[in-house]
Amino acid sequence: MDEVQALFQGFAVALSPVNIGLMFLGIVLGILIGVLPGLGGANGVAILLPLTFSMTPVSGIILLSCIYWGALFGGAITSILFNIPGEPWSVATTFDGYPMAQQGQAGQALTAAFTSSFIGAFVAVLMITFLAPLVARFALKFGPPEFFAVQLLTFCSFVGMSKGAPWKTLAAMFLGFTLAAIGMDNVTGQLRLTFGFEPMMKGFDFLIAVIGLFGIGEILLTMEEGLAFKGKDGKINSKVVLETWKKLPRYWLTYLRSSLVGCWMGITPGGATPASFMGYGIAKRFSKTPGNFGKGDIEGVLAPETAAHAAGTAALLPMLTLGIPGSPTAAVLLGGLLVWGLQPGPLLFVEQKDFVWGLIASMYLGNVVGLIVVLLTVPWFAAILRIPFSIIAPVILVICAVGAYTVHSSMFDVWLMMGFGVMGYVFKKLDYPLAPLVLALVLGDMAENAFRQSLLGSSGSMLVFVSNPLVASITALALLMMFWPLIGAVLRRLKSSPA
Repeated sequence: MDEVQALFQGFAVALSPVNIGLMFLGIVLGILIGVLPGLGGANGVAILLPLTFSMTPVSGIILLSCIYWGALFGGAITSILFNIPGEPWSVATTFDGYPMAQQGQAGQALTAAFTSSFIGAFVAVLMITFLAPLVARFALKFGPPEFFAVQLLTFCSFVGMSKGAPWKTLAAMFLGFTLAAIGMDNVTGQLRLTFGFEPMMKGFDFLIAVIGLFGIGEILLTMEEGLAFKGKDGKINSKVVLETWKKLPRYWLTYLRSSLVGCWMGITPGGATPASFMGYGIAKRFSKTPGNFGKGDIEGVLAPETAAHAAGTAALLPMLTLGIPGSPTAAVLLGGLLVWGLQPGPLLFVEQKDFVWGLIASMYLGNVVGLIVVLLTVPWFAAILRIPFSIIAPVILVICAVGAYTVHSSMFDVWLMMGFGVMGYVFKKLDYPLAPLVLALVLGDMAENAFRQSLLGSSGSMLVFVSNPLVASITALALLMMFWPLIGAVLRRLKSSPA
């Protein structure tokens, strides 16, 4: 009951006229970001983060989180109408969404996608409402060794759960650690890796890196590939919405499975993209008509959208309770909290109750607003894709440059952003993941400080990380996740070998 009472207090905070206005603005901007293939949820939040510095933390986080919800909604529009995923997690939606549009069922596909996104997010927010305080109370028992063990688990999970080569994830992560170490040492005050270059004393701001890696990198890649927008018109009216809603209850088991998959992938460092593919694959496996998948089956639209939204929302649970982001966008939001002087973690629920519950209340309201806005404005946002990319790309580049400049009012940051943009382009061309790099860049200092505090408290003994059952179990789980690909390969070899 304490959670319900706190949630009502959060609604009182979130329902102020200013915050409602920011909610609508964030949703519209987010849908626009989701529609434009050159942008993404993490990059859109990163670009607009400097604009929130003058706001209160509650208003700022509501605007940024609603941009994220809008981007999750918007990615489905281009996937279904144009077969162009506006976001990575929308790729699975194209498998059946675009064939439905080709068959004249664009309205049904869009309605199913938006409704499923809302359901997935709603389930995840319910989980956050009731689990977050429990996790936070449990985490209050954590000291430096436990925090380092949790951060180690996050890093190891990225390696163990990576879909590509684990060594690529490790390489990206180690580069992130190196970049995080540049600047002044917090403990000794010594300069590290600055090579006598004065602007490097402050280190690399994660915001500059994210804008370059995601925004500029995507633009360079899109310019190389070229885009020709050819798609169907998407018109949604009340009749289409009601007819589609009548069909959806029969897929309640698919909704349940996809929501659970999404919540799990959001809490662990999986993210919305693998969640969407996993949701699609599980729906196909349990379907009575798996042969219809890929040909325009509505279940192939609702499954990935439900999982993606559940994962995108659930990623905020570890970020709020433990200070560990479950996705690149959550990592950007984590940086925003640090800029506002808020320390994510269990104490946030004690010291900043209005902020936490205002954010959770805005998740409920933001997704309701998002569902209404996308159902009413799909044709307008789809029309944006008729604008030549040669016009859109420079606009995005200017927005990225302005966002980078406003962080420290320094032209050096703009050039740094361009350098990170080239790095992001190279990473994508070589198929290296960006999320581990961003995670290490954001959490590198925090993990280092927790590690050094632990060793100082134990007089340099590494046994501090197995000194009690809690930290020992987390460390053991981290090592298990780290070597899971190797363990899996050994188990497969033993299974395939003759008895």
